[in-house]
Amino acid sequence: MKPLWGIVFYDVHSLVNEKVRIFDTTLRDGEQTPGVSLTTDEKIQIAQALDKLGVNIIEAGFPVSSKGEFDSVRQIARSGLQAQVCGLSRIVKKDAQACLDADVDLVHVFSPTSDIQIAHTIKMSHDEIVEGAIRTVEFVKDNGRTCLFSAMDATRTSPEFLHRIFKAVEEVHCDIINIPDTVGVAVPSSFYRLVKDICDDVHMVVDVHCHNDFGLAVANSLAAVEAGAREVQVCVNGLGERAGNANLAEVVMGLHSIYNAKTSIKTEYLVETARMVERLTKVKIPITAPIVGENAFSHESGIHSHGIIENSKTFEPGIMTPEMVGHKRRIVLGKHTGKHAVAKVLEEAGYRPSDEQLQEILERIKELGDKGKQVGNIDLQTIADVVIGDVAKESQAVVLKEVSVMTGNIITPTATVKAMVRGKEKVLANTGVGPVDAAVNAVQGLLDSDTSIHLCDFRIEAISGGADALAEVVIGVEDDRGRRVSARSAREDIVMASVEALVSAINRLMLLEEAAAR
Repeated sequence: MKPLWGIVFYDVHSLVNEKVRIFDTTLRDGEQTPGVSLTTDEKIQIAQALDKLGVNIIEAGFPVSSKGEFDSVRQIARSGLQAQVCGLSRIVKKDAQACLDADVDLVHVFSPTSDIQIAHTIKMSHDEIVEGAIRTVEFVKDNGRTCLFSAMDATRTSPEFLHRIFKAVEEVHCDIINIPDTVGVAVPSSFYRLVKDICDDVHMVVDVHCHNDFGLAVANSLAAVEAGAREVQVCVNGLGERAGNANLAEVVMGLHSIYNAKTSIKTEYLVETARMVERLTKVKIPITAPIVGENAFSHESGIHSHGIIENSKTFEPGIMTPEMVGHKRRIVLGKHTGKHAVAKVLEEAGYRPSDEQLQEILERIKELGDKGKQVGNIDLQTIADVVIGDVAKESQAVVLKEVSVMTGNIITPTATVKAMVRGKEKVLANTGVGPVDAAVNAVQGLLDSDTSIHLCDFRIEAISGGADALAEVVIGVEDDRGRRVSARSAREDIVMASVEALVSAINRLMLLEEAAAR
């Protein structure tokens, strides 16, 4: 494998084209996320999405736990999926029988193996646990089903007992063994050694199941594949009890893009699947979540967005693109935005501003960004409409200089406006029923007595949500000959937006009058 972009990575050449199976536990572990409860119909929707995504195994649930769980597992097993459907079973015959009755393809048999879990849960001896594991695996295999055995809390289990129980189930033809880091205490280097020792000792497929208590679930899963594991248990959006499980999208893209390993996952459906699970579980995906988060391929800072526009590999991995995972690259506009980014976004939206107009649009975006507001596409288009549609400064009869407003519950709203009117500076104060009305009255009062212009339309509309939403004001004016024009402005300050829209409309109408006089 060639070094990427001049950086020498750890040698993972041995994983090129290696096939790794993806075992998804969203239907079981996802429901162990606090506050998550799925209906049978919702579980079937998720199972179908996982099947479309291309996962190899779907763990549908724990059939013996309740009638409702049994029914949902059986419905999923009978729904005609390409993926194998798995049911969970303790080392108890009735659990395994429930899985068989639910028509699953694969039975996942598990037992605690660490001393602390044995002492405080099943209270059995090591010999009894081994005997129970052998008996249950034999029962599953005698009934013609695939069997996986998990040594729960393997990373806190003595190596001797771990090897003993895995060799025992191998002797009764278990198909897959699972090494779970049940409480997320492993680090990649130690987990690598543990998995490699087991891979060297058995001849079954080795599977891993990593929890994220220290944020290492994905790293441990990838380390396990380096060590020889060829099946990885994951969960969509990293759902699961406590801090969750290894995130499906992160594990898959790590395998594909960094290790050049192969899975059956159709990566272009990763974002679609993540968002569907987000909607059904009501557990929000953080905006900074790798791969599927809203910001995963978003850029605001001037140097970043400039680089991305020139070549996306400058500030993205390059070995993973938004198209690969079903995402979209976004240029986010805010106080760190540069001119290149604004020009690019405007160009894509069909705008062709002059250099002067582009600078004005950029200044307005930065002004909003300094106030903590992010400028979305609708905001930008509104600002562009205002600036590009405005009368050129050299042609403006009225050039606004200052606006100040005083208002309150015990004083009459008063506005003072300073402007250049046909080259002369004028200042006027006026009152109104509110601050907007007072400001509009003051602007109208600046006009010469022989200029007859009056308002015929006035509309205010919030473009985005929140108390500091960007407001769009549309104003129409008419002269005494019945000529009408309209103009708009967009600001988070409604008074300023109203004054700017009125001044713009007046300038347009005066241009019409001058043209008619010629």
